[in-house]
Amino acid sequence: MPQRQSVQDSAATCARPMEYLNCSDPIDRRDISNTSEKGEQGFGCSKWGGERFEDVEKTKVICTALPGIECYGNRTFFRGGIPCIKYNGHYFVTTLMYSVLLGFLGMDRFCLGHTGTAVGKLITLGGCGIWWIIDIILLVTGMLKPADDSSWVPYF
Repeated sequence: MPQRQSVQDSAATCARPMEYLNCSDPIDRRDISNTSEKGEQGFGCSKWGGERFEDVEKTKVICTALPGIECYGNRTFFRGGIPCIKYNGHYFVTTLMYSVLLGFLGMDRFCLGHTGTAVGKLITLGGCGIWWIIDIILLVTGMLKPADDSSWVPYF
């Protein structure tokens, strides 16, 4: 019968690059009302994303070394310094192209998840062109973002 290993609070037990580890996703702690639980050991995210690098919150996640990877000590541990960023497939350039080419039909708003305003934009044909231009400006200046508060997927 295999022994169950406990989670260590240090990545020093298995200091390996991230490609050799299987890490869980950061936990969303925004809905926790108790402030003592919110900051529990730096585990979980109370804020997602950010415009600048300094604005992005960092957290700990539970990692396990992949099978076949040599590891001294515990194979399951906390790894800190993971950014609280989530991606849901929203690309800025693609959305900007939708906005320029099909923005008068509300395609950009549909893609971002703003369904109510997208239907209004579709019915009015982009507010006779005014809403269409305003949405292009809002996208370029960073004021129009995905409805689910996810970040833009970066191009590598």
